[in-house]
Amino acid sequence: MQIEKRVTALVEEKISDRPELFLVEVRMLPNNKLIIHVDGDEGISIQDCAAISRHVGFHLEEENTIEKAYNLEVSSPGVGEPLKLNRQYQKNIGRDLSVKLSDGQLKEGKLLSVDAESILIEEKVKEKGKKAQLVETSLNFDHILETKVLISFK
Repeated sequence: MQIEKRVTALVEEKISDRPELFLVEVRMLPNNKLIIHVDGDEGISIQDCAAISRHVGFHLEEENTIEKAYNLEVSSPGVGEPLKLNRQYQKNIGRDLSVKLSDGQLKEGKLLSVDAESILIEEKVKEKGKKAQLVETSLNFDHILETKVLISFK
């Protein structure tokens, strides 16, 4: 979609001097809500989100890119949002993940490492009558449908 391409370019222009920040996604929903998810290696501040919103909003208005009324929402992806980029996996090393695989399996475990093709998790495997063991499992990105960070309230 043309709007999403233009917004992507505007966001990348705004954060070009901030290598720690990165664009996760731009989506224009059918209800005219424009969603921009931006993240950072160490998170992103409300001030950064506001600055991106002002920059994008100003240029969209100046260029009259969107003819009808719309809502612009700039935020970091919420805790329930699936991971989309390798960089998001990198920043979540050491955290527990839930990984849905293309064959229907669900794996849960601590993210140990990430490379260009796969992730390595440490999962608890319990066999009948035995103590649970920690097993390292490599999961190829080609077989991952969705990955979410598990939030624990310990």
